[in-house]
Amino acid sequence: MEEADKIFLEYVVKALVDNPNDVKLDRTVDEMGVLISLTVNPADMGKIIGRMGNTAKAIRTLLRIIGMKNNARVNLKINEPEGSVRPEPRSTETVRQNVPSPTKTIDQAMEDLKGI
Repeated sequence: MEEADKIFLEYVVKALVDNPNDVKLDRTVDEMGVLISLTVNPADMGKIIGRMGNTAKAIRTLLRIIGMKNNARVNLKINEPEGSVRPEPRSTETVRQNVPSPTKTIDQAMEDLKGI
């Protein structure tokens, strides 16, 4: 089965996203191996990338395993939606400002949570 990697990727991605009809896959083969380009709805990008890129890494790892089984090198390119803006990296100082004070009592922390 020549396109087992594409079928697998389509199944996994459509299970993860909210808009499975917007999933588009393009598979190309050259001397470097197989390249699968994935395009999803912009609202679903976070689900495909995952926290700190862990979901994308896991999908790429599974595709490499399928590639090894079929004697091919499989790579995944996730196309960034047009017009998207990447968030600015947060500085260490910004992160420190958002950390709650460790001197609060449990009662004070519970009061803070009630306000949310």
